[in-house]
Amino acid sequence: MGKINPKLKKLIKDDFHKNFADKKFVPGQTVIPASGKVFNEQEMQLMTEAVLDGWWTEGRFNKQFEKKIAQWLGRKFCSTTNSGSSANLLALTALTSFRLGQRRLKKGDEIITLAAAFPTTVNPIVQNNLVPVFVDIDLETYNADPEQIKKAIRPGRTRAIFLAHTLGNPFNLEKIVKLCQKYKLWLIEDNCDALGSAYQDKRTGSFGHLATQSFYPAHHMTTGEGGAVLTNDPLLHKIIRSLRDWGRDCWCPTGHDNTCGKRYSWKLGNLPKGFDHKYIYSEIGYNLKITDISAALGLVQLKKLNKFNQQRKKNFDFLYKKFKEFDSYFILPQKEKFSQPVWFGFPITLRDNCPFDRENLLKYLNNFGIGTRLIFGGNMIKQPSFVNYQIKFRKIGNLKNTDKIMNDSFWIGLYHGLGQKELSFVVKKFEDFIKKYKTGKNSLIM
Repeated sequence: MGKINPKLKKLIKDDFHKNFADKKFVPGQTVIPASGKVFNEQEMQLMTEAVLDGWWTEGRFNKQFEKKIAQWLGRKFCSTTNSGSSANLLALTALTSFRLGQRRLKKGDEIITLAAAFPTTVNPIVQNNLVPVFVDIDLETYNADPEQIKKAIRPGRTRAIFLAHTLGNPFNLEKIVKLCQKYKLWLIEDNCDALGSAYQDKRTGSFGHLATQSFYPAHHMTTGEGGAVLTNDPLLHKIIRSLRDWGRDCWCPTGHDNTCGKRYSWKLGNLPKGFDHKYIYSEIGYNLKITDISAALGLVQLKKLNKFNQQRKKNFDFLYKKFKEFDSYFILPQKEKFSQPVWFGFPITLRDNCPFDRENLLKYLNNFGIGTRLIFGGNMIKQPSFVNYQIKFRKIGNLKNTDKIMNDSFWIGLYHGLGQKELSFVVKKFEDFIKKYKTGKNSLIM
């Protein structure tokens, strides 16, 4: 295998320090992104080693990475994917598999979720001919109200709950898990924004029948592009692997043949007996695998994850303390009871009596290189995709808070690449903006 030699290792280190080493922060000139990745020569060196293997697709590095992610989250099985969005698609699609018998989801079954969500939590419901049922969101936690979920359940029609831990803030797992148990519902945890968050001292991503992760560069750690589906259920794991690997019935790892010992002895479907098992497909699948180069990157990042998350927590605490000064203008984020979030971003909602609007504030921040993002899709049922394709859905109540978030909420960065210098500058620009509104001197707002 392609073990990297010391000379090349040093060249990579030198190149990193020449091109990527820390640059001096210049207030007003240095961009402060809402999210980003943090790495050094270690990631580049191990990725180079993966390249030198000459294998590149799923291989030895991915095998290690899947094992370590599963261990980190306390799950039995992990299947890496090419993105968190693919992980969500695989997780929900797995529940429609024929292998589940009477437990499988069928066309028209209802899945409870949020309209104030990233589209790839909602889209798999639609793509599998299921019906999303939208509940409203809390304006402080940005998560679903369990009482709203309880109202949404229709025995015999409702079959699953599919929710994200919004911006890393765990939803009320105690109540929602109990609802799933009482009504025999599947639970999928979209843990893409919450790697490292905990509820009652247990890591999120370890509660649901299925959980998903994203390793996109914006997240708590990265593999470049990448994600994962995790479960403790061996049957669900088998289904996920099949769906991820073209729908294959064969369970041979990449690059291996005849693991079952009877490759040319199967009789499945209407195929002739002896049809090559590597080319028998029992699921309607895809190719959503990760590369070994990405997995190598992930292995190094995972070692740093605890340190990354400590910085995120520190940054959140700093921002929260400073933003208490702006409490009359903004609704500040609150964690769920019994939870220990590692926030993905710092969410802010303008109060109803706020004298300025979101658009002017975001334009002002953008002028100083301060990145902002909205709360994902705002209200998904008002997105062009839902309107253009006349998506069938059900909603509980008028989704008043969801519309409030659509109109008045956003988040700023607190990722582990930011420190007190950058965040102090962000706070100062909020102060300047508010002062200009108080004095009427708003010429610099646009």
